[in-house]
Amino acid sequence: QVQLVESGGGLVQAGGSLRLSCTASGLTFSNYAMGWFRQAPGKEREAVAAINWGGDSTNYADSVKGRFTISRDNAKNTMYLQMNSLKPEDTAVYYCAADRRFTRVLTGYGVDYWGKGTLVTISS
Repeated sequence: QVQLVESGGGLVQAGGSLRLSCTASGLTFSNYAMGWFRQAPGKEREAVAAINWGGDSTNYADSVKGRFTISRDNAKNTMYLQMNSLKPEDTAVYYCAADRRFTRVLTGYGVDYWGKGTLVTISS
């Protein structure tokens, strides 16, 4: 049974930092591209960042470029999202996703596996 478990969410002030983690089990992690998505209350899900199998190719939403960094440690079956200079508009539930196809974790459509999410709240 495949599981993706996010952690690291919480409440921080604007300008602060958080690091999210997504730990996978039940799959061969290094065979999967991974992505972070978020959904704010009343808004559609949006792609935040994606990383390929080896970690040498990444992609970011314009809204987080220069502030967020996605990475992965295949030995630990874990993906990370370092979030700096956080803004109130970053408030959302953050989800991780896994798929064999990098194109799918860029958009979220047809993704094989999703985590249950972790809440990030940024106060102004």
